[in-house]
Amino acid sequence: MWTVLWILIIAWVLLSILGFVIEGLLWLTAIGVVLFIGTIVFGLIRQKAGRNSG
Repeated sequence: MWTVLWILIIAWVLLSILGFVIEGLLWLTAIGVVLFIGTIVFGLIRQKAGRNSG
């Protein structure tokens, strides 16, 4: 589970950097940042739920 989350986080960071470097794709930066934050929040929620159930 954590491996998939780390891969997604790295992908979103790369997507954001690409969008920032190519100024015409600035919207890509916004999408990357939103997905990056969403992935971290999802991971934290899953981790907290896993602790409560065990």
